[in-house]
Amino acid sequence: MSDKEFLEMLIKALVDNPNSVAIDRTVDEMGVLLTLTVDRGDMGKIIGRQGNTAKAIRTLLRVVGMKHNARVNLKINEPEGSAEYAPAAANPDEALADLREMQ
Repeated sequence: MSDKEFLEMLIKALVDNPNSVAIDRTVDEMGVLLTLTVDRGDMGKIIGRQGNTAKAIRTLLRVVGMKHNARVNLKINEPEGSAEYAPAAANPDEALADLREMQ
């Protein structure tokens, strides 16, 4: 099973809209780059809490890559119209300061 087939099988099992999963595979001197695009509503399932699901997927892809003597990296495309994710504030005072700046 190729790295692209593995990623496609894994992602389609996680998302609610498997027909909207698109994976682009490019190879260069740095290794293999898999670019993943999913439906906007499925982004949370792919990223997971604090990015843990995305980290686990990347770890599995590295293992698949090692089996084929290749360095495999994953890029997750942000869907059009989605907000950029800002890191959470470290404490409540910082959170309040961030909210005040937004006003």
